[in-house]
Amino acid sequence: MELQKQLNGNHHDVAMPVERGIPPEEEKFLRQKDDGSKRPQFTDFEGKTSFGMSVFNLSNAIMGSGILGLSYAMSNTGIVLFLILLTCIACLSCYSIHLLLRSAGVVGIRAYEQLGLRAFGHPGKILAAVIITLHNIGAMSSYLFIVKYELPLVIQAFLGQTPSPDDWYMNGNYLIIIVTICIIFPLAMMKHLGYLGYTSGFSLSCMVFFLSAVIYKRFNIPCPLEVFGNYSMNTTTTTTITTTATTTTTDDTCVAKFFTINQETAYTIPILAFAFVCHPEVLPIYTELKNPTKRRMQFIGNVSILGMFVMYFFTAIFGYLTFYKNTEAELLHTYSKVDPMDTLILCVRLAVLVAVTLTVPVVLFPIRRALLQLLFPGKPFHWLRHVIIAACLLFCVNLLVILVPNIRDIFGIIGATTAPTLIFILPGLFYIRIVPIDQEPMNSKPKIQAACFTALGFIFMTMSLTFICLDWASGEKRSLGGH
Repeated sequence: MELQKQLNGNHHDVAMPVERGIPPEEEKFLRQKDDGSKRPQFTDFEGKTSFGMSVFNLSNAIMGSGILGLSYAMSNTGIVLFLILLTCIACLSCYSIHLLLRSAGVVGIRAYEQLGLRAFGHPGKILAAVIITLHNIGAMSSYLFIVKYELPLVIQAFLGQTPSPDDWYMNGNYLIIIVTICIIFPLAMMKHLGYLGYTSGFSLSCMVFFLSAVIYKRFNIPCPLEVFGNYSMNTTTTTTITTTATTTTTDDTCVAKFFTINQETAYTIPILAFAFVCHPEVLPIYTELKNPTKRRMQFIGNVSILGMFVMYFFTAIFGYLTFYKNTEAELLHTYSKVDPMDTLILCVRLAVLVAVTLTVPVVLFPIRRALLQLLFPGKPFHWLRHVIIAACLLFCVNLLVILVPNIRDIFGIIGATTAPTLIFILPGLFYIRIVPIDQEPMNSKPKIQAACFTALGFIFMTMSLTFICLDWASGEKRSLGGH
């Protein structure tokens, strides 16, 4: 506690603490090891999560449904430009985690909302909590939308029958309710995020299987393709079929592009940025980490982002080199047009369903924590609140997925505003406001870098909203990916 007492004196010129002396949030969030007589920290929990489990949880938080659209993004940027953009976004995400951890280390707080409180008072706390809630609700909804539309197709394929309106197990609305009650809700009841490391590891293994299938299919699907009804066929089929097929072959259909610039190119930049949003989960994972240090948590962030970078790039390039110009916004749908009854693709669909289902509880934790900070600040852990908040959140998300037939535009607005805010704007502003001026003046290199980083976030936000508005104005059917 000595460090906080020393910092508290010179902190008043850059932040707005609520009261004099030791701020109440520090009392709740700092690890207490002095004599055991003090109240536990916010989580009522001494960090016990291992390095590996923390990597699994953070990687699972990064991994989103947007991976299915990365091949499409590459087809609109080219291989080299895509790699450059992906590398830049990954590096910026690592720097953003550095800013968060540095800010948390100065004031001894490991909660996104409490950093907002220390930086801008209660408006900052409310803003951070609302942004986290909106973004993660959008993420959970996108995962359940995949379950809603993909699970009936998987069941139909495995049963080998045509769906009937009277078959309840073919109704996606019923299926998401069953999946929520039987799988997601029990996992969301875990007291600590660290316990989900095992399910996160299994979820990641499902996505590794997805990547393996993408690589395998690259060498088993010839190019060019021909569309025949709802199927795609290669040109090695008989000429009697090709007479009724709609051929999409051009001279450059099967030629890989290294640089491509079109009206979709700039639209894919936000997609890549959204693919690395994990910042609401960073500080909760840091709180539950065994032997937590800034360097150790930064290494966890770097390893997780590097792993996802490799998985994203290989998924994108092998998917793109399979279909080239025929790559669609949803990669699994493109494979289904080749052979809807392909056993491997059906297994991949099932693996993706398992992966997104097991990711929902991980994404729910930061929302619950944000709501607890807003509604019950300073209250000790209570099981009834823990259960009720999770149940209400899952009920609202299920209702949203069931009642709204197409929420692409809603997700687009939320993603275009919350993702740049969580990655760029808030970490940069927190760093500028929280790190004392006597340690780093405003004209110091770290503060200037943080200011430029924040400005970049506003640029991303403006650009994303501009493309969405152009989408609405032109009426074109574009697909904005993300978590």
